[in-house]
Amino acid sequence: MEKIVKFTPQLTELIKQGKKTTTWRLFDDKNLSVGDIIILATRDGENVTNFGKAKIKNITMRTLDTLRPEDYAGHEPSKDPVGDYKVYYGDKVQPNTEVKIIKFEVMEISS
Repeated sequence: MEKIVKFTPQLTELIKQGKKTTTWRLFDDKNLSVGDIIILATRDGENVTNFGKAKIKNITMRTLDTLRPEDYAGHEPSKDPVGDYKVYYGDKVQPNTEVKIIKFEVMEISS
């Protein structure tokens, strides 16, 4: 089964530029694991478009309130992770919510 990981158009561009190599996922319903080959996709409203493939190299589990500086390597800055992720997941996001920090290596990018 292919696992599709979706990103906003802005984050897609960072991945294509090689600047984003880490994603944080809450409530992982795909059971993402080290070694998985994932399909990278852009979600723009209701439209989802695949743009590449990547391999998961490392996974670290933390809570939003215990994120460390190294967890931001390859990830876009976030001054308020709880507030930022409430936008995506709603009020169930709390400081003690688990976050899966996924480091990936892009294998291919399609145009």
